[in-house]
Amino acid sequence: MEKIRHDLRLSETITPFGVGAIVDIRGESLIAPDTSWWDKKYCPEISCERLLARLGPGTLRQPPTHAGHAGKDTAALLYWRFPAWRFCERCSKLSKMTGKRHGKWSNTCECGGLLVPMRYIAICEQGSHAQDVPWFQWAHRGREAALDDAVRFCQSYKELRFERLSGQGEGLASLRVKCYGCGHARSLAELVTKDALQRDGLQCAGRQPWEPKDPTKKPCNHRLVAVQRGATGNYIAERISALDIPEERPQSAEIADKVRGHMLFERLVADNGGPQAEMIAGWIAGELGVAPETVLEIVAGGDVPDDDVLLDLKDGEWAAFLKKLDSGRDRTGGDFVVDGWSLKTTSGPESLVSRIAGVGQVHRVREVTALRGFRRYSAEADRITADLGVNHQKFPTYPAMEMFGEGIFLRLDEDKLAQWETQPDVQARAGILLKRRAGIAWAERLDVPEPRYIALHTLSHLLIRRLAYASGYASASLQERIYANSDRKDKTAGILIFTAAGDVQGTLGGLVRLGRPEKLIPLLVSALDDADVCSNDPVCIERDKQGSSQLNLSACHGCSLVSETSCETGNRLLDRQLLLGGGSVVGFLEGVLAEVRQATGAG
Repeated sequence: MEKIRHDLRLSETITPFGVGAIVDIRGESLIAPDTSWWDKKYCPEISCERLLARLGPGTLRQPPTHAGHAGKDTAALLYWRFPAWRFCERCSKLSKMTGKRHGKWSNTCECGGLLVPMRYIAICEQGSHAQDVPWFQWAHRGREAALDDAVRFCQSYKELRFERLSGQGEGLASLRVKCYGCGHARSLAELVTKDALQRDGLQCAGRQPWEPKDPTKKPCNHRLVAVQRGATGNYIAERISALDIPEERPQSAEIADKVRGHMLFERLVADNGGPQAEMIAGWIAGELGVAPETVLEIVAGGDVPDDDVLLDLKDGEWAAFLKKLDSGRDRTGGDFVVDGWSLKTTSGPESLVSRIAGVGQVHRVREVTALRGFRRYSAEADRITADLGVNHQKFPTYPAMEMFGEGIFLRLDEDKLAQWETQPDVQARAGILLKRRAGIAWAERLDVPEPRYIALHTLSHLLIRRLAYASGYASASLQERIYANSDRKDKTAGILIFTAAGDVQGTLGGLVRLGRPEKLIPLLVSALDDADVCSNDPVCIERDKQGSSQLNLSACHGCSLVSETSCETGNRLLDRQLLLGGGSVVGFLEGVLAEVRQATGAG
């Protein structure tokens, strides 16, 4: 085993170089094994009950950290050499051998040339397994090899060469693997044809490169496909994050408790939808300040368990933010400090101020991110857990990291938003993305692109782009969290923008200071003005097939896209028209710029 020291940012050990990922370091190609290979005494445990409640039984551990020269004497993560097959850049010899020099492992050939990892590896289409391309077997197969006994029974394992042919261009046809024992050669162009490895009889080993062979394990019957080792689809990480906040019960749950605790509730249940039900429900509703329909809905729900289990992490976060907004100045301390502000006395465009129900200055927030596992080849493939040890099914260890940051929370007015999103043209516009999402299996992991989500998501991106100029943080250091769902009992309509690179920039205060309403409103106006005209217009505003899998409408790099690490959905589900208007669609904030320009006398 060769010890190669290389610094990775803490966030990179979760993604993109987390468990199962391939990383190129100092001429080597390495892969990160699962957490069962970690030295746990150097990996501190992280506490986040909200996140573990979602993941299930297990533990969260953060990779060891170090900085500068001190890192030479501290613990580090283990990375496995993959692919094992390499060729010499001097003599072109192809083998899995590793050289030694002065008794130490060396990445050089016997001739002194540097050993270079092979460009292609084999991955399983469905099982998410990865392995080396068995180059010796592959080189001695094919149609011509089947007719030549000398090739079929060749045992010249040390005579394999990886060569580049002159006069064949720069494509794969100019690259070949040749055995100098029997003389047979194959071009790499044959490797990437459809079902190439299957035709050659090469099967999936059913394991990851760092896993030992297990004869008791069932074989994998899925097809192998040859891909470049640095291809994006080789590693699709599945991570989940949660804000470490005091868990709050949603407002609907609290209302249900009050209704069930009312002295007339048992009488209402006993009437069981009889002639007096509406009258009694009206009495209860009048005293509690809720709608009679709400009371009747709670009664119809039967004996609903009185518990604090939340359907989604965002539900608890939304309830916690609302409580903070109603409390004003936050003097509680801890890891979740938010000052709530009302915009009733804030000057600004009425069409904008009236649509914002509250603003929160998030002075301190803790986010914990965990890697659940990964997939290979496609998002429909099987998920490989981040822990493949003997206890991974009962009590797995998840790679995780904690970040402390600051942010801005923005709550939109629910009544105005609900009134806007019921318009037929708005529904039809959002329905385009809804239909496309339904046609893509992996897209179900994205949020439902209802009108409010698309509008708020686009607003979040525009604000991130503007905050990158005003806050002192780079755009990639900001991250969004969108609360926009009308299907919950407690409808959500808000945006949280917070610092995401806590291991580098921390909480410098440049973002939270902009959360005061008198500073935030001008920033919002500027953000809308930036996107009013895109440098790619009229192409951008008139197209409705943009972005990955065509899951964007009027949104491109010139106006709405941000760093993919900042976006919840990888720069998908965006549309300027649903926010600013355009064509026959009325945008949620369409009148803001017109009002500002009229007030300033601008055209």
